[in-house]
Amino acid sequence: MEAKEILANIAFTTSGALVDCVDKKVLVILRDGRKLIGILRAYDQFANLLLHETIERVYLGNRYGDIFKGLYIIRGENVVLLGEVDLEKEDEVPASVASAIPSSAVPKLLEACAAENEAKEKWDKQRAAILRRECGFSGEGAEGDSY
Repeated sequence: MEAKEILANIAFTTSGALVDCVDKKVLVILRDGRKLIGILRAYDQFANLLLHETIERVYLGNRYGDIFKGLYIIRGENVVLLGEVDLEKEDEVPASVASAIPSSAVPKLLEACAAENEAKEKWDKQRAAILRRECGFSGEGAEGDSY
């Protein structure tokens, strides 16, 4: 292989890999689970991102709602995943996969998501209690939980 071919096949492992995504529509998943879709306008060496015309997409089952956020700055350490959105395939998503709800129904969607999250937290607490009681697991931050 020639040097040019080798360099063309080397994957960037730094924020320099984002150069191909500038001015393109991207999906960003954050550590807290939020999903943001916007146009990547700028980034820095820490992978801090500047998104333009950003929306937050909230899912509940196979339904989703979009909340407009506008210009959005994301701290790089909060990014779990970033990927380019294929604009041609985005319009071809069948209604059976996911369907958008009208913007007037977004507040109800947010309430339903909050209720679902509360139910998940309650279940997680119950499961943790069972694991501690019956399987000998220790609670988070409890004695024996350190390295």
